[in-house]
Amino acid sequence: MAEAAKTNWDAIVIGSGIGGMAAAAALSKAGQKVLLLEQYQTLGGLSHSFSIEGFSWDAGIHYLNCVAPEDRERRILDWLSDKPIEFASMGTIYDNLHIGDAAPLSLSRPYAAQARDLKDRFPDESEAIDAWIAALKEGREAVMKVTSTRAMPEFVGTALKWWHSHAVERWCKRTTQEVIDEITDNPELAAAFAAQWFDHGGRPSKASFAIHALITGSYLESGAWYPKGGGGAFADHILPTITKAGGEARADTKVETLLIEDDRVVGVRTAKGEVIGANTVISDIGARETVNTLLPADCGHQDWIDEIRALPHSVAHFSLFVGFEGDIQRAGATRSNHWIYPGGKVDVVWTDAPGAPPPGLFVSFASLKDPGHDPGPSQKYAGEIVAWVDWSVVERWADKEPGARGKDYKAFKARVEDVMFAQFEAYFPELAKLVVFRNLSTPLTTHSITGHHKGAFYGIDTTPERLMSEALQTRTPIPGLFLAGQDVLTPGIPGALWGGVLAAATVDPGLFRQLPG
Repeated sequence: MAEAAKTNWDAIVIGSGIGGMAAAAALSKAGQKVLLLEQYQTLGGLSHSFSIEGFSWDAGIHYLNCVAPEDRERRILDWLSDKPIEFASMGTIYDNLHIGDAAPLSLSRPYAAQARDLKDRFPDESEAIDAWIAALKEGREAVMKVTSTRAMPEFVGTALKWWHSHAVERWCKRTTQEVIDEITDNPELAAAFAAQWFDHGGRPSKASFAIHALITGSYLESGAWYPKGGGGAFADHILPTITKAGGEARADTKVETLLIEDDRVVGVRTAKGEVIGANTVISDIGARETVNTLLPADCGHQDWIDEIRALPHSVAHFSLFVGFEGDIQRAGATRSNHWIYPGGKVDVVWTDAPGAPPPGLFVSFASLKDPGHDPGPSQKYAGEIVAWVDWSVVERWADKEPGARGKDYKAFKARVEDVMFAQFEAYFPELAKLVVFRNLSTPLTTHSITGHHKGAFYGIDTTPERLMSEALQTRTPIPGLFLAGQDVLTPGIPGALWGGVLAAATVDPGLFRQLPG
């Protein structure tokens, strides 16, 4: 480790998603020199933006909650950023449900407005709708009690969970579908309750209701927002905080292994053979990916490793990135998103792609959400069509490098693209006429960007077991190694943000006093 000792980094953060950037920036605010390492060619993880032929998209952001001016997460982002990120509200209506043959149902905020939306559609279900709204509020509070223990000593967290055991049992340890079944036996209303599940990636039959309540309820609490300039704004605004404090952020730098001496972490070795020393390493690449790819084989702590490996992964997805030219609003595009379930069932995943149409689609028009978008004289706008799928549909090509997957993979992608676009065209025929560009990403793309097991968009699945797991603490049993990001807390930008901040505060508890209230 003589070479490593010369590097003089206070901490190394692996992975530059929101959790990694937040952890690195928070430690930088505490005066530490931090090295942020990203294996992908672009910094930002799934928050990064990219452009092709004059169109720009986000790799993973579609809309955000918890970033209203009054939200604590917004104040924390401002504190972490060199200059505050500007967010634009998507307005009162933020999602539209297209379920079976029913007319589209627009969902608005806050809670009372959405209750009214549902009661107008289901006038005989007023009692069930009120019960659902109440459940969302109570479930959201319950999950916050559980996730707040992630950076606490185990005995304190255990005591808090015991103190709140009634709420934990009722909301955290039951699935979304179990709670819905208790509230209503109306299948159409039940579908509307569960339709937005891909916002956290946990199918209603598998996900902890409390996580569904947290994500869904947060949009009702503080609205839906989008960053000016797209998802790339996060890296643009947060990374300077790191570099101005003497730190560095490197893309295209894959960490091959952690270096451990005397049972504690002392640095990392990159895939190119560079040895970099630091007594603190924070991993933001996912809990499973950390134990599967970074730990030396003889590091011990097998019970902890086995518990993480036993947790299931979330679903994967196809994204069809489309470019339009023309007046897309006149043709039917909206700032609000569209959830499409042609068959009427919402707890569905595309397992037979591309042999049959996808049973569910999510459609988003990012350019209409971004106040910084300039369509230019050609009226260029970007959109995205997402279908959630099982990893098995692409698994046969997983061990092949991009460009070496053969003609059959190219033909497979072309068929998936055509089937997804045909489904989109059936719902937005006039918009389809304005499409001049299409590009499909697959679960293999997600894997190449994030390294996530089986291309899981949200990492570990949002099951009750994941929520209650003691293995997902910010402080690992290996001295010097910490976990950050959405696996520690909850899926999405706010959860990953908190996962990063709490990891940093676990390293330097003085940060708890610095965090904006």
